[in-house]
Amino acid sequence: MNYNKKSVEDIDVRGKKVLLRCDFNVPLKAGQITSDKRIVAALPTIRYLLEHGAAVIACSHMGKPKGEWKPELSLAVVAKRLSELLGQEVIMARDVVGEDAKAKAAALQPGQILLLENTRFMKGETKNDPELSKELASLADLYVNDAFGSAHRAHSSTAGVADYLPAVCGFLIQKEISIMGKALTDPARPFVAILGGAKVSDKLNVINNLLEKVDTLIIGGGMAYTFLAAQGCGIGKSLFDAEKVDYCREMLQKAKDKGVQLLLPEDAVVAAGFPDPIDGPIETKTVPVTAIPGDMLGLDIGEASRKTFGDAVRKAKTVVWNGPMGVFENPTLAAGTIAVAQALAEADAITIVGGGDSAAACEQLGFADKITHISTGGGASLEFLEGLELPGIACLEDK
Repeated sequence: MNYNKKSVEDIDVRGKKVLLRCDFNVPLKAGQITSDKRIVAALPTIRYLLEHGAAVIACSHMGKPKGEWKPELSLAVVAKRLSELLGQEVIMARDVVGEDAKAKAAALQPGQILLLENTRFMKGETKNDPELSKELASLADLYVNDAFGSAHRAHSSTAGVADYLPAVCGFLIQKEISIMGKALTDPARPFVAILGGAKVSDKLNVINNLLEKVDTLIIGGGMAYTFLAAQGCGIGKSLFDAEKVDYCREMLQKAKDKGVQLLLPEDAVVAAGFPDPIDGPIETKTVPVTAIPGDMLGLDIGEASRKTFGDAVRKAKTVVWNGPMGVFENPTLAAGTIAVAQALAEADAITIVGGGDSAAACEQLGFADKITHISTGGGASLEFLEGLELPGIACLEDK
């Protein structure tokens, strides 16, 4: 995939109506936004467009209404918060491409911003329906995609509209593809990747792709136990994917053939069962991975693994991390994830954290400002690491 895409700075937006795809899929509780991080992330692009004389028609999805009108997933709550952050009125459309949206888009003046209703209220959105794409495009003169979190989806508002309008990226996508693209195509070395999370199956192609690029691959989290089983370790009741044992053996062999250092946990924090509730008290002990009791399961990496993984990260010049080292929501089982986050914060390196749980961990632990880049898209950053083409980026004009 070509990562060298035109951005808002490469086109003249003055006097133009710009359809701007944002990622306003914010978390809600009792109808209130619990984190406005995604709205704040869109501000630089919105402000640039408004200050350079564009009329901005913003759109986004929220949740999974599956083509039905669901008032609890209306973007009205986003319009209110965005108005406060911008210090100006955000006009709210009552529909997506209906009479209200069309009338308000037609009347919109340079320096004004309109927010369309939840794009997924339209049945055609997730099917990338050309008719819906055409109707969305008819509202504007230009298309700007700044929703990296949805860039791996080929939907009408993320990719389809680019068939009908000149299409470029906003600052958020530009940052994602320039930093992550460079890390994958021309990294400063040593290049270390850390993969965690529960399932090997979620990261099959990521592991395969990264072994072509990295100097060291660290595997932790629940997925490590299938790798350990493939090496002949008894893993007790730990997470285990029987169908992926042969794949893990292949990857261990591939690492050897490529001269890539593949690090697995040396010790594990084990318990008799999964914590219930997830953040509740739990009795644990630390054992070598070669001595996990048959009636216990591994829920975090132990102290020796934390040191080995941390040392590898601190020697690196580029680090990419996706997925926690254990059940980090539980304070007793968070030490492994904390150690990795801390090592990234201390590394003299380009440090990139894929979205999702690892991003949440860095933010909760207060390390976010010491990380070069925290991705705004979990699924999108994973597909990026897989080397897949992301439809919402592929559709944008090359420089």
